[in-house]
Amino acid sequence: MRKKYEIIPGTVKKIVQNNKSIIELTEENKREVTCGPDAYVGQKVEVLVKRKRKGNWLGEIRSVLENAPNYVPAKCKSAQICGGCTLQNISYEDQLKRKLGIVALTLNIENDLEPKKIIPSPTCFHYRNKMEYTFGDEKKDGPLTLGLHRKNRTYDIITADDCQIVHEDFNIVLRETLKFFAEKELPYYNKKTHKGFLKFLIVRRSEAFGNLLVNIVTTSQEQYDFSEYTKILLESEANITGILNTISDSISDAVKPDKTTLLHGEDFIYEEILGLKFKISPFSFFQTNPKGAELLYKNALDLLSDLEDKIVFDLYSGTGSITQIMALKAKQVYGIELVDEAVIAARENAALNGLDNCEFISGDVLSEINQISHINPDIIVLDPPRNGVGEKALSKIVNFGAKEILYISCKASSLARDIDVLKDSGYKLEKIFCLDMFPQTVHVETVALFVKI
Repeated sequence: MRKKYEIIPGTVKKIVQNNKSIIELTEENKREVTCGPDAYVGQKVEVLVKRKRKGNWLGEIRSVLENAPNYVPAKCKSAQICGGCTLQNISYEDQLKRKLGIVALTLNIENDLEPKKIIPSPTCFHYRNKMEYTFGDEKKDGPLTLGLHRKNRTYDIITADDCQIVHEDFNIVLRETLKFFAEKELPYYNKKTHKGFLKFLIVRRSEAFGNLLVNIVTTSQEQYDFSEYTKILLESEANITGILNTISDSISDAVKPDKTTLLHGEDFIYEEILGLKFKISPFSFFQTNPKGAELLYKNALDLLSDLEDKIVFDLYSGTGSITQIMALKAKQVYGIELVDEAVIAARENAALNGLDNCEFISGDVLSEINQISHINPDIIVLDPPRNGVGEKALSKIVNFGAKEILYISCKASSLARDIDVLKDSGYKLEKIFCLDMFPQTVHVETVALFVKI
């Protein structure tokens, strides 16, 4: 039997069975009862408390009885049910304060270096350059849907064709795709049975040039001629450069391509950041907010004492965007990246930009860093995935004795763990700031500079 939980501000009042629980959210009790990322201080909400985790009760909001004083209406019609933009109902200024506060609380730095600065995104809406939509249904055996996962649900997919964090061309492609395949009555891929044909729709857009790359991802369980679908998309108002079909029979939620066929145009788009040009292929990693990325890289590199004529390691280098920006000043930059396709793209982009002082290595940082163990870097840049670097890799990284380590983190709790390792290894946290790359969502970038003591 599930427990319901009723509290007054800051205090556990009682745990009751089979009774509605009402919570007036304050800073104190919001930490006691984790009500999800879309719970705002100042709300009065009805919550179902499910279980205890790490000392806190996990609660699921069932309804909002009173809005917070800083409530603003969401622009997106799906905001209340979509699991994506959970902060649309508070002002952007309050979003920034909230994110900065969460990072400060998570890092728990006991000196004046607690992050006090958060740089806003250049734009609050229409900033994303990539979306991965899923085929499914909103309820079991319901009509075909195409979009994003419903909040707090594993299988329910809502058709988010009014998304406000992407350009309208994304919504056009989504609507046309859903309408077309709903009429054809083709089955979507069922994650439980592993049967079905339609899996994902991946759309990428160049901020600099405004054109789209559309990739329809399917299984090999049916043979299908996409010529009619291609024609429909090209007749739409969306500015489409290329259309592809990727076959992926992996049971993973991640798209692991078995075969990709070009249906129309080019299989890439170009993007520009800080004067450099980048070729983006269907599965390349690239920052999802290009204008925000420009701010991120500029402000992050400004923390360094000097790049001129330095030897730099860029670990977790992706398609090499910040690697190449540093190469404009540095003597030599070495990048290591796990994804082969990203490394190939990084090499192509370096050649495209006329840079011959970049070297990219494909593989896991933990093992591949041995290839450059004979080099003495002046600076090491870390931009790891959400899980952070980890103690094993950090133990090798700190042994290089670089004077400065620049850490760009997309998850504050991972950074908090790695800060402790760096401190124990003789590095001092010198500077830190936050930057919002993902308005309307809970995510935030944190940038920290460590110097060798």
